[in-house]
Amino acid sequence: MIPTFGKKLANKDYQARYGVYGIVSRNNNTEICLVQAPNGAYFLPGGEIEEGEDHKRALTRELHEELGAKAKLGKYLGQADEYFFSSHRDTYFYNPAYIYETVSYEVLGKPLEDFNHIEWFPVEKAIRKLKRGSHKWGVKVWQDYLEAL
Repeated sequence: MIPTFGKKLANKDYQARYGVYGIVSRNNNTEICLVQAPNGAYFLPGGEIEEGEDHKRALTRELHEELGAKAKLGKYLGQADEYFFSSHRDTYFYNPAYIYETVSYEVLGKPLEDFNHIEWFPVEKAIRKLKRGSHKWGVKVWQDYLEAL
């Protein structure tokens, strides 16, 4: 069963926004990278899957845009769905989030998107900072996966 976060309101129309997100870690998986949007909210790096893209192509593009990095993708950790209202876009969204680990990354240069802020946090602090329940869930699944290795 796919975990679902947020509350779907019966009287609202939701726009589907399929997203793919990566857990980028360093220091022996003790810290992960979060992207802080201009509104102050924290998210895992990643974003919307564009037409014609599969998960991996979309996440590779998003990591280049947001982090200025090239990453080797690892295990697919799963899908979590989320319902939310974006005050910035004045839209209700249904957001299936596909979460992947990254096993390595290389910074290529400055991020192509210069309006976000990139920060590294210890994993537990990162979980507390993340805005989306689906992203928190993905990090916890990743932790469980690492512990099982």
